[in-house]
Amino acid sequence: MKLCISLDLPSADENLELVKKVKDHDVWLKVGFRTYIRDGKYFLEEIKEINPNFKIFLDLKLYDIPNTMADAAEEIAALGLVDMFNVHASAGIDAMKTVMDRIKDIPNRPLVLAVTALTSFDNESFRSIYNEYITTKATQFAKDTFNAGIDGVVCSAFESADIKKNTSENFITLCPGIRPFGEDAGDQKRVADIPFAKENFVDFIVVGRPIYKDENPNNVVKKILENI
Repeated sequence: MKLCISLDLPSADENLELVKKVKDHDVWLKVGFRTYIRDGKYFLEEIKEINPNFKIFLDLKLYDIPNTMADAAEEIAALGLVDMFNVHASAGIDAMKTVMDRIKDIPNRPLVLAVTALTSFDNESFRSIYNEYITTKATQFAKDTFNAGIDGVVCSAFESADIKKNTSENFITLCPGIRPFGEDAGDQKRVADIPFAKENFVDFIVVGRPIYKDENPNNVVKKILENI
């Protein structure tokens, strides 16, 4: 299991200060909408300058018509800075196949994941949009993703084991909504701790607020790494 730290702070300087504090650890760093729109590829370059071994997960959740998604995926891969990015599974199997067809021959291409159900959903709010409950639809999305040649999915820890059962044990599950030691859930509905993530064969846990809101984020990262 790998730790992926969310860089969700209000400024590039604050995020980079956090990166410097954890620079000696074997962790991934998640760069999302807010940070990438504000700070761009130069921010990714600054991360790599702090530690070239950092792995970057660009969390933009591409969702558009197939060719537009593939164009964006190709540009992300061409940056040469991104180790993993994601798309929305609900864009459809054709869109996911088009993305993979476009980047499959790029040397050292990034890993690609597909979002199944955002962890801010509970069953009822999800069903009001997709007309099915999370577990059923997330597994269907995962099967589509697997058949499209995508490397894995973004899902909650609650769906991870079932998704692997219906795809492959090597199919990656990356799970946000992780509160390592039982911290407050915030705006997340489906949260889990580290033991639960382990029991459900999660490959990547994403942790943000429990790390960057702590007075000593380096100690929190150490503690998480000791437990995974």
